[in-house]
Amino acid sequence: MKFTRIATAAAAVALTVALAACGDSTKDADKQGGGDNAGALIGVTMPTKSSERWIADGNNLKSALEKLGYKVDLQYAENDIPTQVNQLENQITKGAKLLIIASIDGTAITSQLENAKANKIPVIAYDRLIRNSPNVDYYATFDNFKVGVQQATSLLVGLKLKNEDGTDGTAKGPFNIELFAGSPDDNNATFFFNGAMSVLKPYIDKGTLVVKSGQTDFKTVAILRWDPATAQKRMEDLLTKTYQGGVTVQGVLSPYDGLSIGILSALKSSGYGTAGQAYPIVTGQDAELASVKSIIAGEQFATIYKDTRQLAAKSAEMANAVLKGEKPSVNNDKDYDNGKKVVPSYLLEPVIVYKSNYKQALVDTGYYKQEQLG
Repeated sequence: MKFTRIATAAAAVALTVALAACGDSTKDADKQGGGDNAGALIGVTMPTKSSERWIADGNNLKSALEKLGYKVDLQYAENDIPTQVNQLENQITKGAKLLIIASIDGTAITSQLENAKANKIPVIAYDRLIRNSPNVDYYATFDNFKVGVQQATSLLVGLKLKNEDGTDGTAKGPFNIELFAGSPDDNNATFFFNGAMSVLKPYIDKGTLVVKSGQTDFKTVAILRWDPATAQKRMEDLLTKTYQGGVTVQGVLSPYDGLSIGILSALKSSGYGTAGQAYPIVTGQDAELASVKSIIAGEQFATIYKDTRQLAAKSAEMANAVLKGEKPSVNNDKDYDNGKKVVPSYLLEPVIVYKSNYKQALVDTGYYKQEQLG
């Protein structure tokens, strides 16, 4: 098992700077799409504005593409599949030369992708793999299996079964934990969950970790559309049905900060987070502002930081290469099978953020300013 060090954050910064700087260090002729694609329209579709990370993704991607000389049609579908379908159809009709899609449901836009293919429009899947279509050219994301591994690792660190440096901790257990997973229509959710379970299952098998509710399969613990209210309700039900008579939960695997906030709200309503009963160890993902503040306050224990600036820069770089008739760089051509093809992918590195390293990971890299965090 590999444990991410803060040095990874420094490497991430270096990559971000390098990617962002490429537009300034190259000749003007190389900044824009070559030939007929100079100044071309690129359609960008994002799932929702209800999550701050997707707002940042959209803004960063639009800015990166515009700096390369492209026009950008940026759309948000508010987690409504028909809306995203219509947005894609409109972008094709408008004459987009390339589509960058963060899909709501990676299986629901097959006919739109067929239309794009018929119009010779390349498609880049953004962070979420588009499934069951051969008409996906490239995929830009983070190492999502590793994200799950890191979430499980942070849970073990919080329970003191492991130390941050990867060595064994002092605790022995057993500890009661509960598992949450992301939306079943999001391919990433499976990667996150499988990565986490690759770490946790040996501890569960040994009895060091006990899933008191017995709910361990993905379909049972998945939260549709990553909805915080649904996660809060499920946590409330777990506490009511499983944790009574002095039995407490010591850890919760949460795959996303928005879910973590809902989970913590349910816990607080049940008397956790007091002098007599501390919060359990709760994980997360995306380093959203509210959750980082929660980590600093000693509520949520950890999150996984995925620098969306890097992802936007890499996606813009890939789009630019495609529109210039070049082959974009990828670093994985074997793991991301969408059911119809293995999609050439570029995976970026995620970073575990604890209270102990949030300044180095998030403030020193310029992702947040200290005053934003209080």
